Amino acid sequence: MTDHPSDQGKHFSLQVSKRGQGRRLDQFLAETYLRLSRSQVKNLIENHHIFLNQRPTKPSARIKTGDLISGSLPQPTLLSLVPESLPLAILYEDPSILVIDKPPGMVVHPACGNVSGTLVNAILFHCKDLAGINGVLRPGIVHRLDKDTSGVMVIAKEDEAFHQLTKQFKNRTVDKVYLAIVYGTFSQDEGVIDSPIGRHPTERKRMSTRTKRGRSAITRWKKVEEWEGCTLLEIFPQTGRTHQIRVHLSSIGHPVLGDSLYGRKGRYGVIHNSVLKEGVKKLNRQALHAQRLGFTHPRTGDRVQFESPLPRDMREVLEWLRSKAEVINTK
Repeated sequence: MTDHPSDQGKHFSLQVSKRGQGRRLDQFLAETYLRLSRSQVKNLIENHHIFLNQRPTKPSARIKTGDLISGSLPQPTLLSLVPESLPLAILYEDPSILVIDKPPGMVVHPACGNVSGTLVNAILFHCKDLAGINGVLRPGIVHRLDKDTSGVMVIAKEDEAFHQLTKQFKNRTVDKVYLAIVYGTFSQDEGVIDSPIGRHPTERKRMSTRTKRGRSAITRWKKVEEWEGCTLLEIFPQTGRTHQIRVHLSSIGHPVLGDSLYGRKGRYGVIHNSVLKEGVKKLNRQALHAQRLGFTHPRTGDRVQFESPLPRDMREVLEWLRSKAEVINTK
């Protein structure tokens, strides 16, 4: 077996040992050799950059002792995306990672209808020394926040950091704490929502707990402050499914304030409490904020934690509620 092919474009080859017997090719390479995500390895195999016994193969191919795996990683190429001079609230930066405070309203990754003005466009402009990741010179987005969710995000600036951070998110060793203002009040001070999440059976843009092919999703919550009609919660997601917090809270009858996708229909019309209605009108998004993020630094091995202050729009809603609404309970 050769050393890890850390240099893009370097040819590599290895013979499968006993520990690889019966494993999927893409899983084996991602976890033990190439230090890339499984989806990245899958793309390399499908584009004939990696061969099994000198022949093209499938990512799902089962390998056995003695098989020869060979290939090369393509040289990084520039994205077609245009770097843009957009404001970035940087909480921390070093050669391997960038930690930012994402504002509400900013899309993380370019997609159809959002090819500019995204976080990736901003990072490409800010970072002049990005290492190649998956054969493309781009920032390593290892996790995402919804467009209208604000707060802490970490971005990998090099392959090794991307590999290490992706592994931490997958193994659930990243500490994530959110703040959310939700509809309704709670009889308990804390609880756990353990409901699988999958694509909504009829609405493509929505996720749901009512699905036949849901993936495990666990969200822990704790009551912080409560008023007539709504509650401030601390949220501790144990998994990272799409829209997880919003879907889970909606599933138990406590959707996030201002959430137009999973919240109550009509947004303002169904709110009978005039104070709460005025507070929701001050928001132009769901009241959800990624407050803290803790992980093991991919280069130093130290445990680090970063925190984002509550953004102005959510802070104003809380101040409004505290000044106008009757406090039921404060923890």
